[in-house]
Amino acid sequence: MANTTVNNIKRKNIIRYNNDLCLVLECQVRTPPNNASYCQMELRSLASGRVIPVRTNIGASFDVLENNVRQLELLYQADGNYVFSDAETFEEYPIPASTLKDSEGFLIEGQSYDILFVEEKPVSVNLPASVNVKVVEAPPAIKGDTSGNAQKAVKIESGLTVMVPLFIKEGEIIRVSTEDKSYLGRA
Repeated sequence: MANTTVNNIKRKNIIRYNNDLCLVLECQVRTPPNNASYCQMELRSLASGRVIPVRTNIGASFDVLENNVRQLELLYQADGNYVFSDAETFEEYPIPASTLKDSEGFLIEGQSYDILFVEEKPVSVNLPASVNVKVVEAPPAIKGDTSGNAQKAVKIESGLTVMVPLFIKEGEIIRVSTEDKSYLGRA
């Protein structure tokens, strides 16, 4: 942990702000004419996912925390935790389900994920922009229900419900956006 002034903080650093771990989305030093310089930052709380705008003076300093990303496999979910395992060391890392609320619909046992570690502790899952998932429940299409953009709700292997076109059947692999949970096409 290094105490760093704001003019040395860069995007993708993890800092401690108001006793909360935050990812730096943007950090710019601004110097308006005839005024003192200041730093404008945009932070994302790793606990809540909330974006926090911060304006501070140029002399302020924050704790920049050591972080890295490791690829781990999801083993199982139990006792309110998702348990991930390192394929090389077989060490298990539990992450509370409450911190992975945005990722829950895309976490499938047996698949590998990029896990963000801060000070050697797992804190969040970095999902790709889209994932390929299997449709496990799909109602049949109703004949004549084709005017406009007709869609139906299907259930994917993680239990998430996704709206898809009528031609998608049970057992197909589809691509789903992790940001808004929308159908992107067949895989």
